[in-house]
Amino acid sequence: MTKEFDYKKFKEAAIQGIRDGKGFSGEDNVMLPMIKDLLESAMKAELDIHMNEERSKDDQSKVNRKNGATPKKMKSEQGTFELNTPRDRNGTFHPQIVEKQQTFLGDALQEKIISLYSKGMSYKDIQDHLEDLYGTSVSKGKISEITDRIMPDLERWKNRQLEPIYSIIWLDALHFSVREDNVTIKKAVYIILGYDMYGKKDILGLYIGQVESARFWLSVLEDIQCRGVKDILIACMDNLSGFTQAIESIFPKTDVQLCIIHQLRNSLKYVSHKNKKLVINGLKKVYQAPNIDAAQIAMDEFEAQWNTKYPLIIKSWRANWLHLTRFFDYSKDIRRIMYTTNIIEGFNRQLRKYTKTKGAFSGDKALLKLLFMASKTISENWIAKPPYWGEVQQQLIIKFEDRCGIKH
Repeated sequence: MTKEFDYKKFKEAAIQGIRDGKGFSGEDNVMLPMIKDLLESAMKAELDIHMNEERSKDDQSKVNRKNGATPKKMKSEQGTFELNTPRDRNGTFHPQIVEKQQTFLGDALQEKIISLYSKGMSYKDIQDHLEDLYGTSVSKGKISEITDRIMPDLERWKNRQLEPIYSIIWLDALHFSVREDNVTIKKAVYIILGYDMYGKKDILGLYIGQVESARFWLSVLEDIQCRGVKDILIACMDNLSGFTQAIESIFPKTDVQLCIIHQLRNSLKYVSHKNKKLVINGLKKVYQAPNIDAAQIAMDEFEAQWNTKYPLIIKSWRANWLHLTRFFDYSKDIRRIMYTTNIIEGFNRQLRKYTKTKGAFSGDKALLKLLFMASKTISENWIAKPPYWGEVQQQLIIKFEDRCGIKH
């Protein structure tokens, strides 16, 4: 019969160890005897169960016997100790609580590796860190295998049900180097961030694509529709190619607002240094106008002044006028959060902190894996709704009473 762990004996030894100046970490600490005794007792119990199962199978297996123990050095966050793993003569016993090839205790090493990887550390940096901290060597292949264990969580996250209605969503893209067929290419990760009707912020999806097009955006919107999204009140973005057409086909009632700041930056690409301040002031009168009528007058005045010198600026603003001025349909509380993509750009800057040490990713899976883990870490702080959300929600309810799903 397996000897049970003597807690009273350990407690007395631990108290004496503390009196003798031993701590709770290091090579000679009060925790190691308990850990060693518990693990050895548990493995002996596992062996007893294994032997009983073998005896019940057939006559040949009855010759199997216990065969002493094999010592090995175990590393843990509490320190290093020698663990005696029990054996059987036939070699059919494989302990589960501490596996035969395992030299680091429990899931601590795996959790540490996943934590380091999610912070953007490279495999080489993780190897060096584990060597310095624990004196243990882990291959790049093993690190990749351990970090792959989050893939089921990633798949569940990608396919999770979304809210039926989102008040505002923002769309943007980040570009990364990815190795594909032994060639490094640039790929874009398209991100959808949104507020539901109660001000809860969430990442609706991360999508990897090479060519931005109406077909691509159509597949993205079809995905979130299949995951439960029935309506989006407002969509804000840079002038992403093909998105406006795609959203009008899936969510035809959605108001699309192009980012004014991106439009302004694109406009300034055509302007000489000596005229930049004058052009900026002229365009400010457009997007800072109190209403659409005043914005139209300001645009006419800007065109009269600059059309000869900068016709491409005028052409771009006129071509996108409907979606550049959509925010004038809303109150100031809503305008300030929908006329730029600052919210999602802030999220993107945080993602960059986790990916900045990466050169090229080994593939789409490696890229998506890290972005997912980083997104989880970042979104843990998204607890409180925006302080101004009460006013925004009230105005959206009044404007979209028949669509917002909230009665007043």
